[in-house]
Amino acid sequence: MRNLIALFACCCVAMSASANDPAAAAAKLAASISKPASASLPASARTSPDAIRKLVAAADAKAEPAHAAAAAAPAVASGDKDDEAEVALSARIAERLAELRERQQARATAAARARKVAEARRKQEEQAAAAAAAVAITAAAAPKRGTAWSYEGELGPANWSKINDGWAKCGTGNRQSPIDLRDGIKVNLEQISFDYHPSSFSEVNNGHTISVTVGSGNFITVGNQTYELQEFHFHRPSEEKINGKGTEMVMHMVHRSAEGRIAIVAVLLERGQPHGLMQTIWDNLPLEKNETVSPAIVIDPMDALPEKREYFTYMGSLSEPPCTEGVLWMVFKQPRKASPAQMALFSRLYPLNARPVQSTAGRMIKESN
Repeated sequence: MRNLIALFACCCVAMSASANDPAAAAAKLAASISKPASASLPASARTSPDAIRKLVAAADAKAEPAHAAAAAAPAVASGDKDDEAEVALSARIAERLAELRERQQARATAAARARKVAEARRKQEEQAAAAAAAVAITAAAAPKRGTAWSYEGELGPANWSKINDGWAKCGTGNRQSPIDLRDGIKVNLEQISFDYHPSSFSEVNNGHTISVTVGSGNFITVGNQTYELQEFHFHRPSEEKINGKGTEMVMHMVHRSAEGRIAIVAVLLERGQPHGLMQTIWDNLPLEKNETVSPAIVIDPMDALPEKREYFTYMGSLSEPPCTEGVLWMVFKQPRKASPAQMALFSRLYPLNARPVQSTAGRMIKESN
């Protein structure tokens, strides 16, 4: 570009000189073409840099629009393509942002729904817990009036006091039966006076034992107190122990005084000869539980007693619910015999119907000399 400007300047100088000498001007022009533009300038021009710079600047100013116009055409085309790409990218970004916003909104909605479900479940659980607590409080406050009990499991001896409020002594009493009879004080105990005679009877398999009720008029007298025989029943094994040792079975003969006091005579049973009274009871067993049978025969309660009448005595309780205390116990030292077959028959009905021994709790135990 600067060479063209210099050549243009030379042309201008030559044109000004040709006005005076056309031939000389032509010769100079021809010579200047073959030389560099700066060599073709007159001395005055070569020695004036400012003039040359002004000419170059003027030429650049004139050339700039042309160069700008030339570059503008491809730039416009390139700019259009860039704009289209930018528009497309912006559109994709907008779509992606919309998707992200939609997912975020869906997650927020799901989270809100989950919170509502959790809150509803929590309220339901709180309501259920409150209802259960109210039921428990009501149940705890309500009096217990259960009647079912057993010798094993949840209804067994350890829980008798929890089944019925009236059976509290089964758990809290300190004069409970049976006990292990040991370290008895040997004294001259008064003989028990038996006034038994043949009587009618009825029997029932009550779900806990075989219970035999006898007719009225059978009495014992001990300590100037008279008691009437109410019924007798059986346990397997014996509930009582003597110096830690029990027997295979025991018969409890329950008496009551006119004032309502209870006295129980216990007759231990061990294997040996057949027991006549027991056989009569077994021969008339009812076929169904809680069915009462009243045979048209009589039994003599005297047949239940051993030959020797020495005994242990202590104050205890009923050995089954309601575990009433204040019961006078008399346990014969000598057992009665019963045959293995008679023992086996009862064991088929009740293999275990004995309460465990209870604490003596410092009670006095007396023993016949």
